Formats: sequence, C-alpha cells, structure tokens
Amino acid sequence: MSIPTRQIGYGPDHLVNVGAVGYGLMGLTWRSDEKSDPEAFEAILTSLKNGGNFLNAGEFYGLAPKRTYANLELLNRFFNQYPEWSENGKCFLSVKGGIEIKDGHMMGPDGSEEGLRKSVDSINNKLGGKKKMDLFEMARVDKKIEIEETMKTLKKLIDEGKFQHIGLSEVSARTIERAHAIHPISAVEVEYSPSSLDIEKNKVLATCKRLRIPIVAYSPLGRGLLTGKVKSIADIPEGDHRHHFDRFQPNNLSHNLKLLEQIKSIADKKSCTPAQLCLSWLLAQSDLIIPIPGSSRVEGVKEALNSLNVKLNENDLNQMRKVVDEADIKGGRYNEQLAVHLEG
Repeated sequence: MSIPTRQIGYGPDHLVNVGAVGYGLMGLTWRSDEKSDPEAFEAILTSLKNGGNFLNAGEFYGLAPKRTYANLELLNRFFNQYPEWSENGKCFLSVKGGIEIKDGHMMGPDGSEEGLRKSVDSINNKLGGKKKMDLFEMARVDKKIEIEETMKTLKKLIDEGKFQHIGLSEVSARTIERAHAIHPISAVEVEYSPSSLDIEKNKVLATCKRLRIPIVAYSPLGRGLLTGKVKSIADIPEGDHRHHFDRFQPNNLSHNLKLLEQIKSIADKKSCTPAQLCLSWLLAQSDLIIPIPGSSRVEGVKEALNSLNVKLNENDLNQMRKVVDEADIKGGRYNEQLAVHLEG
C-alpha cells in the first residue's frame, strides 16, 4: 500500500522519501509489560506494509537496568526474521542516542567524541548488522560541550560510514542554527501536538521552515491525552512514565481533558477519531512535519495511518486552530527534574 510521503534528510542529493506518518517504537519495550515478539513484529509489519516506513527507535528505550537496550534488541530480532525489510531503502531507521549509560542507567547527555562513538557503536552492534541505522539522533543536547564540537564529531562518524544522517532532539532555535552551520541537519525531533504548541512560540518551527529541516513530531497525540483512551489517572498503567509528568497529575489531567472534548466534537463531524483529526491537523501545519505516533496495537497503527485519509478544509483548520490556541493546558510537558534537558 502506498501513502503520501514526506522527505527526510537534506538536499538535493541526500533526501529520502518516507511515509508522511511514521512509527514511534518506544511503547513496544519501555514498559513493565513489554510486548512479545509476535505482537511487536505484527505492529511493525503493519506500519511498514502500509507505507509507514520511518521507524523511530532509541538506544535506551527499555526498563533500566536490565532491559535498557530492549528496543534495539527487538529490532535486531525483527530484521533477522524479516531481512527483506532491511533491503533497498524499504525502511528508514532513526535511533536516538548520545546519552551516557552506566550499569544500565541513563546518566545524562554526552556529546563528547568518546561518548558519541560509544553510543553509535553500541547501537550498530546491538542492531546486529542486518540493518544499520540511517539517522543518528542526539536525544538531548550536552550543555557541557559546544554544539559545534558535537556536530564535528557526528560529521566524522558519517565520513566513517557509521550512519548517513544527523538528527537533534529537544533543541532551541539557536542550537539548530549553530549545528546546521557545521553540517546539514536531516531532522529535528520535538514534541508537537494540539496540546503542545511550544515549537510555534520558541522559533523552532519557524527556524526549521526557513532552513527546510524536517520536523519529527513526537507525542503527536499528547501522550494519549488526545486519543480518548485516557479518561482519568486510573487509565494509566502502574509504572507508566506519565504518572510522573505534570500534565497527568489528577487535577491537571481532568482539566486538560477538556481539550479532547472540543477536538472530539470536530472529529465527529469529520467521521474520524480524535487521534486521526490531531494527526491530520499536524500534517497540515507544514510539509516538513512527520508525526511519529506510537502504538503497541495493530489497530492503533492502522488508525494512525488512516489519518492520511482525513481531508481538512479551511473551515476545519480554522476551527482546530481556535480550539488549540484557546486551550489552557495545565502542567509542563515533563516535570521539573526532566525539564532541564529541554530546548538545549
């Protein structure tokens, strides 16, 4: 099945066509009830077979300390079982790294040459050789090291054939400009959804548009807030990260769900789900945006890809813009401890 595509990379000679909606893999392994291989493989195959060929993974997407590398280990097994998906550019794989890991625990961003080499080699080794990552992404900026030095190291690793593209995550507009001046950035991954409009206000969206850098929109459904599946804190499994995030604290959550009610009223008129409306709206904000919703269920993967069939007219877009602009979301995107690594 073919779906609309978007381009990731930098041009004109290093652009790759990927499905306009990608697939975030974190939820398959970074959880207490880690999905079995048959379940996870079916979800991944559903995305790939239906045109969602941009997979977004992480070196540390597993429960520390024993399952820290579970995401990469899952992909290793997947590509061994389905080697045809590693061939001829059928799958574009992005992996976040650049975090110091000690005894299975994340210690913080490490943008040094030693740290980056260790991370990149660890990723490629754990993938096992069937499929090499296409894009290496600094998960967070190491504020102890100038971004120019980090970029010079990443450029060196590209020249050595370790990967082909550089991505940055949770960065400021100024950092994007400084990094891009050293080597073209193929993607900037940031949180963007109807409940998280930060990049519209901090110049990240404007900077990426000006430099024509693709934007990988993570948590495009507000970490489940905008799906209709979370109605109270009781709907969030024990051990889930969201229990520690400000927006999901009971008082904030009940207030923030008012946005879902308004989105649902528009979605009902369009005969689609709130999640599909949110993804379609994000795609309409720029041809550079590639949302990466994550679901461990085949039905969830199909629902996300079918958002590409939702056509929004000018009136629909104006209604959504009014709703999201007037939304009074309470609580930060993460919590005070994790917020220090945002917009680096």
